[in-house]
Order: sequence, then C-alpha cells, then structure tokens
Amino acid sequence: METMRDIRNRMRSVRQTLQVTGAMKLISTSKLRKARRRLDETMPYFDAIRDAMRDIIAHAEGHGQKWFDERSGKAPRRVATLVVTADKGLAGGYNHAVIRFVEESCPPRSILMPVGAVGKRHFMEKDYVLLEDFAVSTKEPEVYEAKEIASFVEAQFSAGRIDEFRVVYTRMHSSVRLEPEMLTLLPLDPRLLAEGGRREREGASFRYEPDAEEVFDVLVAQYLKGVVYGALVQAFASEQAARMAAMDSASKNAEDMLARLALVYNRARQAAITGEVSEIVAGAAALGD
Repeated sequence: METMRDIRNRMRSVRQTLQVTGAMKLISTSKLRKARRRLDETMPYFDAIRDAMRDIIAHAEGHGQKWFDERSGKAPRRVATLVVTADKGLAGGYNHAVIRFVEESCPPRSILMPVGAVGKRHFMEKDYVLLEDFAVSTKEPEVYEAKEIASFVEAQFSAGRIDEFRVVYTRMHSSVRLEPEMLTLLPLDPRLLAEGGRREREGASFRYEPDAEEVFDVLVAQYLKGVVYGALVQAFASEQAARMAAMDSASKNAEDMLARLALVYNRARQAAITGEVSEIVAGAAALGD
C-alpha cells in the first residue's frame, strides 16, 4: 500500500509532466499559426508559376517534352518517393499514419527519400532503398530546403536515374482531419497543371525571353520547388496540429490523474488522522482507568 509520501511524489511528478505538456501545446499552437500564415503568403506566387507553365503548354506545343516523358517503355521503371515525417515523436499518430500509408503504397525495394528522422530510422530497417535523405528545420521549413530537394530530383530525372518522382506528406484539411496524401510531380501531367488555375485567358499569352523552351525549364525547377515547399509546410502544420492535440489530451489525462491522486491522498490523510485520534482516545481512556 502506498504511503502518503509516495502519493505526494507521484502528484509532484504528474504536475511536472503537466507543465511540460502544457508548454509543448502552446509551442505547437504558435508554430501552427506561423505555418498557416506562411502557406497563405506563398501560394499566390506558386499559382502564378503554374499559370505560366499552362500558358506555355497551351500556346507553344513541343516545348518541355522531356518533362512529360512517361518512359513507359523502360523496364523496370525507377520510382522515387519523397516521404515527409517528423524529427521526433509526441505527435499522436502523425508519423505512424505516414509510414503506414507508404508501406501500403510502395512495395518492398522501392526507392525512398525520407525527410525527418522518424521516417529515416524506420525505413532503414525495412526492405527499401534509400536514395537520399534530407533534413528540414525544426522551427519552420525554409524555401532553400525545398530548393535543395527539387534540384536533386531534377538532376536525377534529367540524368535518367529515376523515371518518376512522388511526394508523400500529410495534408491538413482541418485541425482534426489530417490525412496522408501522395502527389506525382514528375513526369509532368498537363491535367494536374491545369487544376487550380486562378486566371482564365482567351487568345492571350505571355511573351517569353529568350525563348519558351528555356523559360519552361526554369519554371519546372520553380514548380518543383514550390510544390515540395508547399508539401513541407503542409506536413509541418499537420505535425504541429497533431502534437497540439496529443499534448492537449495528455494534459487532460494528467489533470484527471491529479484529481484521482488527490482523492487517494485525502483518504489516506483522513485515515491517518482517524488513526491518530483513535490512539489518543484509547490512551486517554487507559489513563482514566
């Protein structure tokens, strides 16, 4: 049976845990707000890039065909998948959901490029080929980090070392609805580029210098960087939302445990007081006899 001292020690430990979970929840809330704001600020720029690429495809046929080459006759096709996970746990089922999605979508011996320590450690122990791994700032993803990934993928695709490039990340539909999602970025899909365009043009087009082919190559690099950056920010926001929910649940559990321990402590304290009173009464009665 636990003594009152043991119960007090447990209560002190739970209070310390509650302070940690409360602080982590506040940090995740702040990071989530910043990530949402950053995503909203950068989306117009990447929408403009998509508009320009769609304009080139529509009015300059034959340009950028190497980026649309599906290499369907090549066997086996080398498909590389960028997997975005977190660097640490304590985020509920966030990392597990991404890993399970990849294992269901990518057969053994698939080529993976993990982002985040959790995914890297997991897939290193599985039957997958890790082409490269990338690290992203734990504070907030930066554009130059997305550019590094996009440049590596662009070089690998141009050299024929990979035939298809996909990104698996967690999309945050809402704070409580987080779903893993896969995007195929290379080879380019004209239907994908046409989706979500903001401007509609009839008979109008841009004028490109020095020529449409060179501009298109530059835009592909920008497009890859933009989509990868968007995926990193979405995953980062999803991670913070998952960690915020997990810490909120942990804080509530700690508060419930404190309430139960306080009840047990009060009962033990009352039992001790009752015992002491009984001893005093018994002693007084013995002296009176």
